[in-house]
Amino acid sequence: MIADEFILLAQPWWVNLLVLIPVLSYPVFRKSGIRIAWSQLILVGIFALAFGFVEAAVVIYIRASIGLLPGFQGTLTDVRQLSTGIYRQPFMVIQIPPALTSIEVMREAATIVMLSAVALLAGKTRIERWAVFLWCFALWDSMYYAGLWITVRWPYSLLVSDVLFLIPVPWVSQVWFPLLVSASAIVAVASANAQSRT
Repeated sequence: MIADEFILLAQPWWVNLLVLIPVLSYPVFRKSGIRIAWSQLILVGIFALAFGFVEAAVVIYIRASIGLLPGFQGTLTDVRQLSTGIYRQPFMVIQIPPALTSIEVMREAATIVMLSAVALLAGKTRIERWAVFLWCFALWDSMYYAGLWITVRWPYSLLVSDVLFLIPVPWVSQVWFPLLVSASAIVAVASANAQSRT
């Protein structure tokens, strides 16, 4: 298998600005002194991780339903052996039937609503709610990729391209990019929360 080449920028161009969200949020968290109980962060984190795995399962079902998951009628071992390296995500949007694309857009919107609802319930202030949303989103997104890798061994590399969202247009980047943004968000929330308790 030929390794994918490193691509620095996501498409469209403004998706690259996502990396600034945790960077710019951290000083705001520090200044406002977020004080979210660790037990609360753990509980909403458990929700986010479980939800991320559900999202991975949905994507696996979509791939199987449109014929992009060889071996799905057998075992996970069959899927892993037959599917490794065949995914080229940016081109998958073209292959998804319009009805499923519409449902996928609605699913993505529902995901943001669910993560927002958890943040609204868990945070006391607007800043704490934003911190909880980032925390949940980052854990959800990380578990989404972990869930796909654990089950069907995709992504086989952090340099594989992926369609991140479809709203309002497809966002495309290599897998390392959303994982970097997610890791930065987790660090920003955890460190700001810890420092405000000292």
